[in-house]
Amino acid sequence: MITLYDCATAPSPRRARILLAEKGVAHETVPVDLRSGEQLTEAYRRLNPQCTVPALRTDDGPMLTDNAAITAWLEARYPEPPLLGRTPQEKAEIASWNWRVEFEGLLAIAEALRNSAPAMANRALPGPVDYAQIPELAARGLARVQQFFVMLNERLDGRDYIATDRFSVADITAVVAVDFARIVKVKPGEQHPHLQRWRAAMAQRPSMSL
Repeated sequence: MITLYDCATAPSPRRARILLAEKGVAHETVPVDLRSGEQLTEAYRRLNPQCTVPALRTDDGPMLTDNAAITAWLEARYPEPPLLGRTPQEKAEIASWNWRVEFEGLLAIAEALRNSAPAMANRALPGPVDYAQIPELAARGLARVQQFFVMLNERLDGRDYIATDRFSVADITAVVAVDFARIVKVKPGEQHPHLQRWRAAMAQRPSMSL
């Protein structure tokens, strides 16, 4: 049986939950309490030395400890529906846009949050090593998030999906990024009509309620 190590309030495992739902893959869920630091305990370190969620225990191999590995495994094991593209061109476009959303969106939001939240005073980066906050990075992160929304809005002008003409993992990552941005008080506004339209359309997919 496939087992997902999850945290309902965190953005990264939400990406895995949506992907599993879109693929229709049955799985068990083990909650990991990030607020109490369960991901840093010796018991969890033995499962995932990176001390992060999601982690996916497959039924035919080792534990997968990041979204990149989880996505690659699920696409190979359950190729329908294809979320990483069918043709070489589609695969390239989806990979490129997924990376842009991660780098320009998710990482920017994390930069703003982790370098400003009092609860993360010594946890500016996820993982087993403690890092101090740098306030200047929080300010830069907020500026990057604003530009990320501008970029997505321009990209979605006349388009239904982020990468190609079909739903892909890039849309999953973008939904999670847009929703996660609320934690730093940034959300799509009237100046982002294409982004708002796309997000409303994405909300019609059952997986997006996870």
